[in-house]
Order: sequence, then structure tokens, then C-alpha cells
Amino acid sequence: MLRTQKVREILSWYEGETPGLKSNLSRLLMHGRLAGTGRLVILPVDQGFEHGPARSFAPNPVAYDPHYLYELAIDSGVSGYAAPLGLLEQGADTFAGEVPLILKLNSGNSLAEGAGDQALTGTVEDALRLGCVGVGFTIYPGSDNAYAMLEELREITLKAKSRGLMTVVWSYPRGGKVTKAGETGFDIIAYAAHMAALMGATIIKVKLPTDHVDLSEAKPYYEKHAISAKTTAERVQHIMQASFAGKRIVVFSGGAAKNREELMAEVQGIRDGGGNGSIIGRNSFQRTKEEALQLLDEVMTAYA
Repeated sequence: MLRTQKVREILSWYEGETPGLKSNLSRLLMHGRLAGTGRLVILPVDQGFEHGPARSFAPNPVAYDPHYLYELAIDSGVSGYAAPLGLLEQGADTFAGEVPLILKLNSGNSLAEGAGDQALTGTVEDALRLGCVGVGFTIYPGSDNAYAMLEELREITLKAKSRGLMTVVWSYPRGGKVTKAGETGFDIIAYAAHMAALMGATIIKVKLPTDHVDLSEAKPYYEKHAISAKTTAERVQHIMQASFAGKRIVVFSGGAAKNREELMAEVQGIRDGGGNGSIIGRNSFQRTKEEALQLLDEVMTAYA
């Protein structure tokens, strides 16, 4: 399939990037059910690091098998599959070229809860070896380790882009001036998305914001300039505005497991607010395959 006009427009936003990076971004945007629409649904499976195996896979035990996760990504027609090194290696030969891959390069774990940091668990060279279109990296704006994480991201971004790989930045604020409610606050999520864009992210991943405004310094600006947060769509619209006036791809986390109605309401809000799509992990691989395929079909139909 030739690139659509929408994909050509998106590629034009990424000025200064290499042809290799734009080719890989095009591969992602032109793959799966949403090919050519400018929308993305990505399957992420990094929760084994974050939450442990039972909390991640016991609800659907076949998901302990890395091949099942590849098959779910392929059979559902999602845009791409993002995971840490071991999961991608276990299936990289069998499923080579069947779905765009994103190697998650850093990970935390709940045994070290409160560290406010993640360990480097993969390399750009690993991503190249596995045929990935890009690498993923988490930053925690506000944490005690935020500046070190930004410096790590700077070096990884330089190496990845010089080799034609995209960077997908998970920007999850916490610590510092950010309250617990503020981790999904309207102003904080906008700040996190903007920070990822400033770091050169190709794709930005953030949590879906609530209507809470957290920073006292920001509140007068939101009030004076009447930046509305009444609906999910309005909140998403502001996140896109903070992401270079919508000229960066932003996808929103599916978060903890929820029922179909809750998830679809979020998807509709993301769509109506101009967001580029969703990264849906636990809400897909913790369901039976039949249920997951049905749900992902419904999500992608809403975005199409």
C-alpha cells in the first residue's frame, strides 16, 4: 500500500529527521487495521517487569508464553508491539517482519518501589539486531532522578536517530511538586507531553488526564485563558496542543484493567480530542484471546 496523504502530512512534521527514521515511522503508520489513518493502537507488554508475572498474566495464563503475545499483536492487526528485550527475542525469528516492534530500553520493578528511576535493560544495538522500528524509554518528570533520566534519554535518542530508529517516550510525572492526584492532572500531563516533545520524541505516550490542575503556579493561567477540562476530548485537545500544536504523535495509556464501556468511553474521548490513539496492554492480554480480539476490533473501528 502506498503512503496515504495523511501519513505524508505526519512525516512532514518531523523536520530534521533522517530518511531511515521516517521510513520506520511510515512502517508503523502503514501497518495493521489502522494503516494510513494517522491513528495507532499499540500492544505494550512491559508489565511483567513493573508488576510481576502473576499480576500480569494469571488472569489469562496463555499470556505467559511470549509467542502468544506476538500472535495477539499479529492477529488483532494492531499497529505495533512494544516489549522488553527478552519478550521480543523469544519470537523474533518465528514472527520476523510480521508486526513492527518497539524495544523498551528501560524498566522498573515493584520490588524497588519508590526508587523513582528505571534500569537500562536493552540497547539500541539490540533493537537493530531484532529489526525494530524504534526504541521506547520511560522518564519520570518530577522525580529525584528526573534529570539523570533525561540525560540518558538524550544519549539514547542521539544513537537511535543516527541509526534510523524512532524514539517512543513514556512520560510519567511523579515526585517533586507533583501530588498523587497530579500524576494524571490536566496541567501535569500537558507538561509531561511537552517535555517529551522537547526531548525529541517521535511518539509520546502519556496517561489520560483528569480535570485536576495540580501546580499552583499554573492554575492562574488555566483560569485566565479559559483552558477547558470539562470533557475527556477537551483535555486530550490540550495535550495535543502542548505537543507542538498537534505536530507530534501522542498515544494514551490504556491503564489498569477496566470494563469495555469504560475503555470505549476513553477511546472516544481520545478520538474526539484529536489524539493519535492508544497503547492497550492489560486490557487486551489479560482477557481471553477471543475477548481481546473483539475489544481491539471495536477500539480500532472507533479510531478508523
